Amino acid sequence: MSAVTIAFLGIGLMGRPMATRLAQAGHTVRAWNRTFAKAQALGAVGAEPHADLAGAVAGAQLVISILEAGPVVGGLIEAALPALAPGTLWIDMSSTRQDEALAFHAKLAAHGCRFLDAPVSGGVGGAESGQLAIMAGGAQADFDQAAPFLGALGTPRLVGPAGSGQVAKLCNQLIVGATLNVVAEALLLAQAAGADPVAVREAIRGGFAGSRILEVHGQRMLDRNFIPGGQVKSQLKDQHNILAAAAGAGLALPVTELVTRQYESIAAELPSADHAAALLALERQNPGLRLGDAPDQLP
Repeated sequence: MSAVTIAFLGIGLMGRPMATRLAQAGHTVRAWNRTFAKAQALGAVGAEPHADLAGAVAGAQLVISILEAGPVVGGLIEAALPALAPGTLWIDMSSTRQDEALAFHAKLAAHGCRFLDAPVSGGVGGAESGQLAIMAGGAQADFDQAAPFLGALGTPRLVGPAGSGQVAKLCNQLIVGATLNVVAEALLLAQAAGADPVAVREAIRGGFAGSRILEVHGQRMLDRNFIPGGQVKSQLKDQHNILAAAAGAGLALPVTELVTRQYESIAAELPSADHAAALLALERQNPGLRLGDAPDQLP
């Protein structure tokens, strides 16, 4: 693999371990973040901290962004365009709307650059271990160029043309959001009906109801550990994006609408709590019922 310079934009909860893995894999990584101290901290793992966005992206063959939301990504692309070399491949790993990803693709193409939307699933743990699911939308040749680098972060798959990665991520988050709420209901029902919720979870883990969410977040709920991981505000953003995509496709998603309302009920008070806080939304609808007796661990 020939030497490639990667500009990594967004050193947050997910971006920090992802940029770290790329630097530790021996790649030249320029780290940029609006709060420079976060980028500066990656100097310890071999990345090059950059305070200036133009300096970070100038001459880079790959630009990887993972930011809070589509409008932030769009603003960053606009600001970076004058410094991008022709042919630069921008890989946005943020979770955005499909129409936003298509707009990013069009804007970059108009300036002679290329684009993949490649959102991820797997949370901070997956980012740290290099086991993210990476859902990419774009041209096959661009994906083929990016795949060896994305492979340091997880398992990349091309799921269709530009915008398709975000569709796949929305499908993922639809299932995640609904399953988190169903796991919360199952555990609270077990306790309310007189069974041991710890034992119930153990009993069903190996059956058809078994899932990664029951495994990881079921335990989080039992421990009442709501330190993020995925955050309520991020899950709610994804819920709204799912409903926007469904509206655009002329599709009604009644379960997703219910899940969205659950997250809306706690978003103002607990925006940074783990999305397993779906349990807290459920308990508020059932006054006097509470899963277990451990104290809540909240950010």
